[in-house]
Amino acid sequence: MKLKQLESLLGDLQQFSNPKIELEQYPTGSHIASRMLYTAENSFGDVSNKVVADFGCGCATLGAAAALLGAEQVIGIDIDSESIERASLNAEELELDINFLQCDVRNLGWRGHIVDTVVMNPPFGTRKKGADMDFLSVALKVASQAVYSLHKTSTRDHVKRAALRDFGASSAEVLCELRFDVPQLYKFHKKREVDIAVDLWRFGPKSSQGKGI
Repeated sequence: MKLKQLESLLGDLQQFSNPKIELEQYPTGSHIASRMLYTAENSFGDVSNKVVADFGCGCATLGAAAALLGAEQVIGIDIDSESIERASLNAEELELDINFLQCDVRNLGWRGHIVDTVVMNPPFGTRKKGADMDFLSVALKVASQAVYSLHKTSTRDHVKRAALRDFGASSAEVLCELRFDVPQLYKFHKKREVDIAVDLWRFGPKSSQGKGI
């Protein structure tokens, strides 16, 4: 599938109708989502015929992209029931077979490398400090091949240090810097839209521990 076709299909997905600020629910735009998964597949082979988990899946934009690019299985995980419901409708609309699990990522309880690849746009940690690092810590425990994640560019040094030193990642590489468009979703937003510099990271987990639940 070509990049433009992928972006077009993702652009038709329904997004949050009533976003929750405490969960930092901001939609992952089709521009970023398509490039994130297209890079994961075409540069690294981390999507097609792989088991892919979408952490904090929201409306399943990243998970849908993985499924469209030929993932063997996609698992979308989110704490919010309304997001899971919207994500399920999006998967049905595109006739995609995605499994959804309502769960706090931090309490997932998986043991060992359950999936090949984790993709995620975690909370940036502006409402709850360290939320993005909680997601990354779990992702690196359950992925056998790679973790792709978006983090604010301003936190680049901190993210790299935490991944390599604290979470045992074998590698941590910024693939590119992107502009994340944050629309005016909440009352405290003064501007109609703001774009934030974000890094697209690829993390390599430490060597396989075998799969198990």
